Amino acid sequence: MSYDISALRKFVSPEIVFGAGSRRSVANFASNFGARHVFLVSDPGVAAAGWVAEVETLLVEAGLRCTTFTAVSPNPKVDEVMAGAELYRASECDVIVAIGGGSPMDCAKGIGIVASHGRSILEFEGVDTIRNPSPPLILIPTTAGTSADVSQFAIISDPNRRFKFSIISKAVVPDVSLIDPEVTETMDAYLTACTGVDALVHAIEAFVSTGSGPLTDTHALEAIRLINGNLEALVANPSNPVLREQIMLASMQAGLAFSNAILGAVHAMSHSLGGFLDLPHGLCNALLLEHVVAYNFPSAEDRFRRVAEAMAIDTRGLNGAQVKARLMARIIELKKTVGLEARLKELGVTTSDIPYLSGYALKDPCILTNPRKSSLRDVQVVYEEAL
Repeated sequence: MSYDISALRKFVSPEIVFGAGSRRSVANFASNFGARHVFLVSDPGVAAAGWVAEVETLLVEAGLRCTTFTAVSPNPKVDEVMAGAELYRASECDVIVAIGGGSPMDCAKGIGIVASHGRSILEFEGVDTIRNPSPPLILIPTTAGTSADVSQFAIISDPNRRFKFSIISKAVVPDVSLIDPEVTETMDAYLTACTGVDALVHAIEAFVSTGSGPLTDTHALEAIRLINGNLEALVANPSNPVLREQIMLASMQAGLAFSNAILGAVHAMSHSLGGFLDLPHGLCNALLLEHVVAYNFPSAEDRFRRVAEAMAIDTRGLNGAQVKARLMARIIELKKTVGLEARLKELGVTTSDIPYLSGYALKDPCILTNPRKSSLRDVQVVYEEAL
């Protein structure tokens, strides 16, 4: 009996503990992995918010030693990963904990890879390049959007190429994700908007991806519904714990969807843009979203109709062109309400940058699962529209 390999779908996920206060079980999980000396990765902003000190205290009170590394910039760089791995080895650590947004979490994944291989992180670019298991990894997200805490992606910036490269492997899926909405209460409205729209892009791209399937579709659609219904209210009321929990749940579900269905052209183009100009990833995604939706719409019309319905658009009796117009209008309205209205040219992108950006976007693995095949010219046109 033969079978169609293209019809198979796999689904990877960490052990997830979701809910207010879940971060407080960090020492318990570290001890379960046999930890004696924990390597804690974060960044200066999260440290300033007080979360790093809290985790250090929880670990030390449980009798564990802790070495903390916070030299992580907003788009984690190759030399930061290498410096962290060197400190990990020198300190003889045995478990990695990261608390922060996507940057510390991706940096922690990179540190684990380098610690177990003893080679440059640059050698692991691409899909399934990792041979040795990383140290046990426990992630505590402080933003609701990147979903690095549930995904099989690590995104690292290479300043020499002005390029963000992807490492995609189930070896970088953390062992445990402690998803605690309380930790996101120190985010300001702008970061809440950026990361919330990032999660929306994850969910939309995962749903229309050529790698989508029944295991990811339910997560993607529920994430779209939750973000559409709660993000604008949360940006207006950033301290509301109920809204925080809804967006944190959406971020988790979007992460489970895109980690397994992969993404599309928004992310391929955004990684190129973020590496080139060192901009917030969620902002890059937001600026490109409706332009990529317009480009992809003819290749996935039925799927985009379901996205529109998840965004509370009544599509009964509408033809494809009308659905596309309503969906784009709703995306633009949501972005405007949460304050993400800039154009690429306002961020310093010029027409002469587009060939460079497009070349790197086409090399990004996320482009492979975009529903519409993209040529270099196609990508250039979308960048031009977003200028």
